[in-house]
Amino acid sequence: MKLFVYQTPESVPQGDLPDCAIAVDVLRATTTIATALDAGAEAIQAFSDLDALMEASLHWEAPKRIRIGERGGKKVAGFDLGNSPIDCCPERVQGKRIFMSTTNGTRALASIQNAPTVITAAFLNRARVVQHLLETQPSTVWIVGSGWEGAFSLEDTTCAGAIALHVIEKLQVPLESCAGNDETFAAIALYQQYDQDLLCMAKRSSHGQRMLGLNLLPDIEYCMKQDTLNVLPMQSEPGVLVRA
Repeated sequence: MKLFVYQTPESVPQGDLPDCAIAVDVLRATTTIATALDAGAEAIQAFSDLDALMEASLHWEAPKRIRIGERGGKKVAGFDLGNSPIDCCPERVQGKRIFMSTTNGTRALASIQNAPTVITAAFLNRARVVQHLLETQPSTVWIVGSGWEGAFSLEDTTCAGAIALHVIEKLQVPLESCAGNDETFAAIALYQQYDQDLLCMAKRSSHGQRMLGLNLLPDIEYCMKQDTLNVLPMQSEPGVLVRA
């Protein structure tokens, strides 16, 4: 198994596809996706474009849908929810289709949606993602961070390192035999630096600072919980994620 870390959707190689692609947007899209599916949402349908989301969601009855829209960390006017995983409780999302568009995470999903297997990862479902990789043994794996509007993001690359390190430890093989690019080594090093204090890392990150300015500390604290959800969001058709 070769693991490749790409820090943003823009850095993903063009004209090539892995056996398995993993989208990571810790703050907050992939954390919200995992939480919503764990809470019983029927599916998450992701969109880069808000207008496309609104059009698609009109085909679902209002009681059976939820529209999540976020730009710049804030809820989009006219949408049911922003991008907070804390809002995705069973009472609110169970049995419903979630139509979702966020600043960065849904763009990452769009960049890899043609891979044979597409899953999403965050710190809270890291162990389940690693379990899937060990069970299926894909030859090539891309772990794609969402970044922030095309720029590197500390928390996404740290999470990518958490996944890569856990896989390598479980396989009991040398790091060099699994790391497919230098970014994988760098991501693992970041995780090793912060694994005992992920909250500190998140608060230092540029997006963490942005969220603190929006009084979203509870969301940050929730997103930094590790291995708490046994849920694997997997793409069933382009842009649609279900619980595998």
